[in-house]
Amino acid sequence: MLELTHKNVHNYFKINGYHLNAADLCRVAYSYIKEGDSNEQAIGEFLLDWFDNKEFIEMKTSGTTGLPKVVRLEKRAMIHSALSTGDFFLLEPGDKALLCLPVQFIAGKMMLVRSMILGLDLDVVAPSTTPLALNTTLYDFVAMVPLQVQNSIEALKNVKKLIVGGAKMDASLEEKVLPLKTEVYETYGMTETITHIAARKVGENVFTVLPNVGIAQDDRGCLVITIPVISEDPVITNDLVEIVRENQFIFLGRIDNIINSGGVKLIPEQIEAKLLDKISGRFFVTGIPDSVLGEKLILVIEGEKQNFAADFFDGLGKYEKPKEIVFVPKFKENENGKLLRKQSLV
Repeated sequence: MLELTHKNVHNYFKINGYHLNAADLCRVAYSYIKEGDSNEQAIGEFLLDWFDNKEFIEMKTSGTTGLPKVVRLEKRAMIHSALSTGDFFLLEPGDKALLCLPVQFIAGKMMLVRSMILGLDLDVVAPSTTPLALNTTLYDFVAMVPLQVQNSIEALKNVKKLIVGGAKMDASLEEKVLPLKTEVYETYGMTETITHIAARKVGENVFTVLPNVGIAQDDRGCLVITIPVISEDPVITNDLVEIVRENQFIFLGRIDNIINSGGVKLIPEQIEAKLLDKISGRFFVTGIPDSVLGEKLILVIEGEKQNFAADFFDGLGKYEKPKEIVFVPKFKENENGKLLRKQSLV
């Protein structure tokens, strides 16, 4: 059996209703670059990069595993990632898919690659916070960021499988999608791993890794990912995890977010989980410098100032109770909708 290369386009592949081969896609790419809007130009530039004679593309990372940097992603590794996603989510040639993410980032690029390699029937819409507005098409597979999901609850009846990435889904959003017939998965991954390497079905707390992905913990308790076909070196993350089985883990929180208050190490994500039912809007807990404790635990809430009952922090451990509540009119986010904790306090 001949190995797939980046020059291969599946016979079933369609984009916006048209069967196009590699040569056709290059012609469309030139047209997009010359006459298209910013999203179409980004698609055109990626397609020309994909079909050139180089074995890699260059991408800027988001900084999930450290400082942002430019990395080279092997095209054969991107093909392998697409095949693994197809296996994991049981995608079939001819399945209807939607690209509503910016192609400047890895998630958008990989929706194109998956479609070309797996033979998906892909519709492309300009990225927006309401990608399914006025939509009547039935889709087998869609990828979104949480904000898009939040604004598409009613329209998700037309989506069979939905993967959500770019930022963590909060509990209130999970509650909204749980009753739906749509299969909703939160994904885990980063640019260095060529988008997701694991997924968690909403309603469960365990992530299951995709085929041919190995996981372990380092001496900090952080996740270490091995994907031989993608990277010779393990990807060392700053994500604290509990490994349940050889192919499953529970995400506990970011080691960067840990608060050392009076010698007690606190994981914000675990405290936040206990407060979810008590606060309707967005919030987070973090540490600020304190002359006595080193770091003082505070609760930061988005919106106008409000008062809480004396028993508001009941249910939290002795050291988990914030010393102060701070109100911020609007939280800051990155391009994917990921909350920027430290910057939101400035």
